Amino acid sequence: MLAVLAVAVVLIWGPAYMERSLNPVTVPPETWPVSDQARALHERLVIGDLHSDALLWDRDLLERVDRGHTDIPRLAQGNVAVQVFTTVTKSPKGQNYSQNSADAPDNITRLFIGQLRPIATWNSLLARALEQARQLHLSAERDPQALRVIRTRGDLADLLAARAGGAKTVGSILGSEGGHPLEGDLANLARLDEAGFRIIGLTHFFDNELGGSLHGNELGGSLHGETGREGEGLSPFGRNVIANMLERGMIVDLAHASPQMVRDVVDLPGVVPILSHTGIHGRCASPRNLSDDLVREIARKGGIIGIGYWTDVNCGSRPADIAASIRAAIRLVGEDHVALGSDYDGSVDAPFDAAHLVVLTQALMDAGLTETQIEKVMGGNMMRFLSEHLPE
Repeated sequence: MLAVLAVAVVLIWGPAYMERSLNPVTVPPETWPVSDQARALHERLVIGDLHSDALLWDRDLLERVDRGHTDIPRLAQGNVAVQVFTTVTKSPKGQNYSQNSADAPDNITRLFIGQLRPIATWNSLLARALEQARQLHLSAERDPQALRVIRTRGDLADLLAARAGGAKTVGSILGSEGGHPLEGDLANLARLDEAGFRIIGLTHFFDNELGGSLHGNELGGSLHGETGREGEGLSPFGRNVIANMLERGMIVDLAHASPQMVRDVVDLPGVVPILSHTGIHGRCASPRNLSDDLVREIARKGGIIGIGYWTDVNCGSRPADIAASIRAAIRLVGEDHVALGSDYDGSVDAPFDAAHLVVLTQALMDAGLTETQIEKVMGGNMMRFLSEHLPE
């Protein structure tokens, strides 16, 4: 009986405890005063975020909780119009920014078993991605006034029109944290497409069938793209995947891609990639951040750069540090190519949760950004990009 009780305790409270410990909010919101001017501006903004891993945690997104960074009520309170929800399917034990093996034991397997997710997800990365997508769709079906899943440019236009009319509906876009849910089979891209996936990251913390990771076996812990090896490039399978993605109107995400893979993708005709969640290496020389030259290349192709909120990419844990990274990004690539990419709920810290996003608007004003620049960074650039690159 004690053994059964112990198992029950782990299953009921273990995942929530893990989420709370891995996704802390580091600064109490009351410690960051917000002016009436910032609040008024924030309410006028159309806000978008390129990266949240909230689907990983198997909780009801429609319910407000006291852990992690995002749920639909908190996104609505923060005036977020569009949130990209990515599906995390594999994370190597001992995960780090320097070097990881695809053969390392997988943390997500244990998490999915502990969450009592469907048995099919215990051994299949594709099943894990599809299950997370299914949960998002179920939430949207249960409360379409609170949450919509965006698949097309028309869906986006309808959502923005509704919000302009006073609706508080949050639009969601499905993305994949790495292309490994394809499991090496191009036919699986069609399954992801049918499930509503519109953004596909090519790699995560390890090399996969599509090519090399920024943190994969071949990089050796160097400052990527500047003093060390370039990592594996885009594989023939990866090229086939991207060609198929272009036909389907899917967006390529180069977050976590190796320097050589970034160069290979940027050289492909017709590809306009994004970098969904990152910092700026010239401001914060973290091995998690691509070199400034590579970031410029992504922007030069017409892509957008999502600035993350966590300490490792900003070399600081204050809202002012995020604002400083955004300023650095604007200096590097111009104000038309900078967006938000929080990495909320991605086993990272953040100084504020989605409900208190107005703190960032205040920090950007304090950093000297103009109202036009703030409108672009907080969501204008993302909406323009999506309206041009989502399927018609």
